[in-house]
Amino acid sequence: MSTFRGLIALCAFILSLPAFADNQHASDNAKALTQEQKQQRRIIALAPHLVESLYAIGAGEQIIGTSAHADYPAAAKDILRVGNYARLQIEKILQLNPDVIIAWKTGNPADDLERLEKYQLRVVYSAPTQIEDVAAEILMLGELTGREAAAKTLATKYLAHLKQLKQTYSIKSPVKVFYEMWARPLRTVAKNALLQQQVELCGGNNPFANAVDDYPIVGLEQVLTSLPQVVIQPAPYSADNRDSLNWQQWPHIPAAKNNFVFHPNPDKTHRLTTRMLDEVKIMCEQIDTARKFYQD
Repeated sequence: MSTFRGLIALCAFILSLPAFADNQHASDNAKALTQEQKQQRRIIALAPHLVESLYAIGAGEQIIGTSAHADYPAAAKDILRVGNYARLQIEKILQLNPDVIIAWKTGNPADDLERLEKYQLRVVYSAPTQIEDVAAEILMLGELTGREAAAKTLATKYLAHLKQLKQTYSIKSPVKVFYEMWARPLRTVAKNALLQQQVELCGGNNPFANAVDDYPIVGLEQVLTSLPQVVIQPAPYSADNRDSLNWQQWPHIPAAKNNFVFHPNPDKTHRLTTRMLDEVKIMCEQIDTARKFYQD
């Protein structure tokens, strides 16, 4: 169950506020610093996607503390841990005395973030909501760390990749896709969820897309009667995991009958970073393979 809570916390950040907010007026203060000074800022980054993006623009060495599960690139595994989605180690953070804390508005405990602000620590909040927001966040990280040029290059490349995927799959015929977010209870994606956006990007038609919640619990019978042509089952939760569903138990559904159960890497698809699109591209190609099969 703790894994489930962590997974939900991982996805919760897509439901929050604008892409970036700073309780001490980040943009105004940043203008008073030179590029060299910004490149020397000591940063605590409280989410795996933040750590990954900071490394991607060359600011990884500025990170002096992070949260659990920040594991990419490999160097990130050596960063001091100062908390997780449930609790931050306030005393340790105060001892580190960072120049700036980049927090995850709905992925870090709100009461701990409030305490950090009361200690007059500068807190910048990350809260992207759309696939496109990755580019905006990278640009903001570039401004904070004095690496604007690298950030602009990376953001531009990301948006070009996203545009290419949209152009490729927006004209494709829809394929009925069920996304197994979690098996017990059976939970899927819908509405504004990041993973729902990915399914739509690939031309997937989610029968539960209009559910009330972004991550609704659904009945197994509902899923089986919807006859999905493709099932997306993230890799760690695939059929050989006792906490997952073995879709081959129901050979009457097209996805199982035709072996169109795909297992994307959630360390990529669940994180709003540039690597996300690399995995989404693979997922789109897999869905397209199913599309061609059903059209023949």
